[in-house]
Amino acid sequence: MLTWAIIALVIALIAGALGFTGVAAAAGTLAKVLFGIFLVIALVLFVLGAVAV
Repeated sequence: MLTWAIIALVIALIAGALGFTGVAAAAGTLAKVLFGIFLVIALVLFVLGAVAV
């Protein structure tokens, strides 16, 4: 999940540098959403791991 967020971020940066603002905005939003999902899943797994021990 984090890998896909980083890939979307790189695409957004490249598209923004080349002037494709629509693509950059969409890829940036996608990167934010994927990173948010990654954080939620990581937090849940961390809590479950701490409870199991």
